[in-house]
Amino acid sequence: MESRRGPLKSAVPSNVVSPVRRCSRTACGRPAVATLTYVYADSTAVLGPLATYAEPHCYDLCAEHSERLTAPRGWEVVRLLDSSTPARPSGDDLEALANAVREAARPQERAAQGGGGRGADPMEVARRGHLRVLRSPDN
Repeated sequence: MESRRGPLKSAVPSNVVSPVRRCSRTACGRPAVATLTYVYADSTAVLGPLATYAEPHCYDLCAEHSERLTAPRGWEVVRLLDSSTPARPSGDDLEALANAVREAARPQERAAQGGGGRGADPMEVARRGHLRVLRSPDN
C-alpha cells in the first residue's frame, strides 16, 4: 500500500521529535531551562544552566521543576548561576543607576555655569561621569 506522504515510509511520525528540549519529569511537556546532574561521591545534586547538548546521565528541567527541586536527606543542592540570564535589579543597582544619571547630568550644569570648579585639572577639557576628556600635551 502506498503512503500518502510519499515514497519515504517512517514508523515514527516526524512531528513527534521536537527541536526544543523538554523537561525530563514525567508528564511535564514544558521547555527545559536547566540541567540537573548528580555527583554521587559527594552526595551533591548540581543544578545549572541548560547544557549545550542532552546527555544520558543528565536531567533537563523546566523553570517550575528547577525552582522546586529538593535533594534526598543528607544531600546538598548546588545551584549554579546562569550568566546569560539577566539578574533581577536590586536596590543597590537602582541606586547606582540613579547616581550615574545624576553624575552624567553634572558636566552640563558646570558648563552652563561657566567652567570648571576649584582645583580642576588644567588638562581636563570635559567630564562625562567617571570619564574625562584631556587636552593633548602638544596644545
